[in-house]
Amino acid sequence: MDDLLRALSRIVFADRTLEEVLGEITDIARRNIPGTEATSITLIRADRSFTAAYSGEMALAADELQYEEGYGPCMDAARGGVVLRVDDMRTEQRWPQYVPRVVEQGVRSSLSIPLPYQGESIGALNNYATVPEAFSSPESLEAASEVAEVVAVAVVNLAAHAQLGEQARNMRLAMDSRAIIEQAKGVLMAQRHIDADAAFDVLREASQRYNRKLRDIAAGIVESTQDRQR
Repeated sequence: MDDLLRALSRIVFADRTLEEVLGEITDIARRNIPGTEATSITLIRADRSFTAAYSGEMALAADELQYEEGYGPCMDAARGGVVLRVDDMRTEQRWPQYVPRVVEQGVRSSLSIPLPYQGESIGALNNYATVPEAFSSPESLEAASEVAEVVAVAVVNLAAHAQLGEQARNMRLAMDSRAIIEQAKGVLMAQRHIDADAAFDVLREASQRYNRKLRDIAAGIVESTQDRQR
């Protein structure tokens, strides 16, 4: 457990994509959660479930089977916010369509932990093994729960960071557009001896007439003036 906590504490979030961080976390989980042979992270977006990262092909195959069937331990853990442990897939009675197919993939036991965020679940951490009762020890549940909390933090924080970055980009674009429009207004005011409101009306009318964005009309006026100056 100490090795797991140390490895999780060393994860770098800055200047990395969500995929990179989650990929590292699944590798750590696979090595440090007792019984685990393959690990994956299922996320839910607008009622759609998908595997955001995985370590071990068995995990991806098991996840994909559940998405095809529409249910299974990882999906039900993610949707319901409950821990789901399967000790032996060969005798498991839940998910009758999924179980026989995943047994063919060699999966004998699994442990799915919901990703907690503000009282809700945003996905699940999934662990798979080729032997029965691989996750029956309390240490498996404790370790998997620690990893699930880190995954939830990473998903929420990096998603928020990406949203802030997008907002900043949009703000810069808006400021650039505003600057271009102001320059074009200045050109029209000088050329036609009109005030700022009248200059803006000229730009707006041209935008409507030619069915082009106001910024593009303004950029064309500024560029034509600069060309003449050259």
